[in-house]
Amino acid sequence: MPSLTLAAPTPRRRLRPGAWIAGLLVLAFLALFLVLPVAKVFVTAFVEGDGSFTLGHFSAFFSQGLMREAFGNSLYVAVLSALFAALIAVPLAYVTVRFQFRGAMLIQTLGVLPLIMPPFVGAVALQLIFGRSGSINLLLQDAFGFTLPIMEGLNGVIFVEAIHYFPFILMNLTVALRNIDGAMEEAAMNLGCRGWRLFWRVIFPLGLPGFVAGASLVFVKVFDDLGTPLVMGQTNLLAPQAYLRITQVGLEDPLGYVISVIMIAFSIAAMALSARALKGRDFSTLQKGGAGLQRRRLSAGASAAAYAWIGLVLLLTLSPHLGVLLLSFARVWSFSPLPDAYTLDHYATVFQDSSGMIGNTLLYCSLAAGLDVVLGVTIAYLILRTRLPAREWLDWIATASLAVPGIVLAIGYLRLFKGVTVPGTDVLVTSTWVMIMLAYAVRRLPYALRSCIAALQQVHQSLEEAAESLGATKLRTIRRVVVPLMAGGILAGFVTSFITAAVELSATILLVSADSQAPMSYGIYLYMQSVAGRGPGAALGVLAIVVVALGTWLSHRVAERTGSRFAPQPQPLDPSRP
Repeated sequence: MPSLTLAAPTPRRRLRPGAWIAGLLVLAFLALFLVLPVAKVFVTAFVEGDGSFTLGHFSAFFSQGLMREAFGNSLYVAVLSALFAALIAVPLAYVTVRFQFRGAMLIQTLGVLPLIMPPFVGAVALQLIFGRSGSINLLLQDAFGFTLPIMEGLNGVIFVEAIHYFPFILMNLTVALRNIDGAMEEAAMNLGCRGWRLFWRVIFPLGLPGFVAGASLVFVKVFDDLGTPLVMGQTNLLAPQAYLRITQVGLEDPLGYVISVIMIAFSIAAMALSARALKGRDFSTLQKGGAGLQRRRLSAGASAAAYAWIGLVLLLTLSPHLGVLLLSFARVWSFSPLPDAYTLDHYATVFQDSSGMIGNTLLYCSLAAGLDVVLGVTIAYLILRTRLPAREWLDWIATASLAVPGIVLAIGYLRLFKGVTVPGTDVLVTSTWVMIMLAYAVRRLPYALRSCIAALQQVHQSLEEAAESLGATKLRTIRRVVVPLMAGGILAGFVTSFITAAVELSATILLVSADSQAPMSYGIYLYMQSVAGRGPGAALGVLAIVVVALGTWLSHRVAERTGSRFAPQPQPLDPSRP
């Protein structure tokens, strides 16, 4: 039997001038549109008008009762939203992974659907269903004489945010549970550990990395959310206060920058604490061949109860979609469980008055996603294929945008580019739609970058060496060999950036300077500000959901086809060979 030898990894080749040029261009982009705007926010929060250092702005912030209340409310809403999101996601992930279910994949897919709807759109729909005069409370009042104050005050914000963001925990925890070695569970059961004790002492601790990753994302997203509190009339939180200070007091108001610094600090702290909570703990297993948790059968009674519970959860989490759909067709919906009459006029209004918003969304998001994949491919190549000094910093800086709230980035743009005009004109840079597109690109860059890195890691370097040995230049090799082999990851990154940018409101609401520049997310927000406009707003929201859903479906289809394209194919047997 021939001996097997492990091939040594192919060393990275000598550094070419093109790598330096590409690295400097990427660094310049990140510095100009991410690092400097955020740094400008920090500097403004810590300096006086004459440029001297001060902590007085922070003292002024904490000396005001409204600001202290907003700070406490933001923490309260973010923590409880993550908690209630976990109460929805953890049982759903465990049950669908641990037990045999018909339609388990469909259940998990439906569980992710809340992410494709802007949370502030879901807030309006949930008010119609669970609000004081909503469908559920009207039925409860008629039948039992009481109502549930689900959508009152900050509790309503928590309810909306938990329903919208729980898929982050569901997706991460599902993957983590599937990767658990089934032998660990069998060993625990052989020692008498079963039921709740088995879950709490063995399975959940092994899946903790996925849970912590999802929960920290929920905390950051809720802490930074602007649209949902504004639509629900809750301005006593940090993000709405930052928006109000900048728009009502002005760019020179230091408290707006103090709030921005606090929001960034807590976003970074949440990610750092999530990493620290897992530091020094070993979650690895010896699983081989995909031998994950054994999927067990439920008894007839337990299966019926599980399906009933899952159906209730999915009905709750999908109720915003149902509410928006009904509202988009409702002629009148007030103080009644269902609309009194239906019409298509709202869609006619949208296509007549808001067609420009749809076009703007497609333009901004396409350009932003295209820029993201160009940057993502470049950074991925510099990291994995070159020896550029400090190349990991490009990854770290690009990924850091996850911790920068959209409203903070927009404030940084307004401050950094204040008074700067487009060359050769008197038009302010901050009044152009290009700033909106750039904000989308910077905020969504980490999604495309991760896809591009994953795609390039699956392209063996020997393929590039073979092309170069045949006379191809480095640029031609990248264009004709590397990029085509990365096509699936590139397209997945493009679609992910596109669909997430399509529902961006935090940066949009500050950077839109004219109605002609407004994308769909801003149009939905404007419509939803008045009762008369909620029908067209819901219709525009449905169109946004359709666009995002189609993009999500397309990304999955492309990923599947690419995976099957590059998977090893079975070869026919040759009877002439022994």
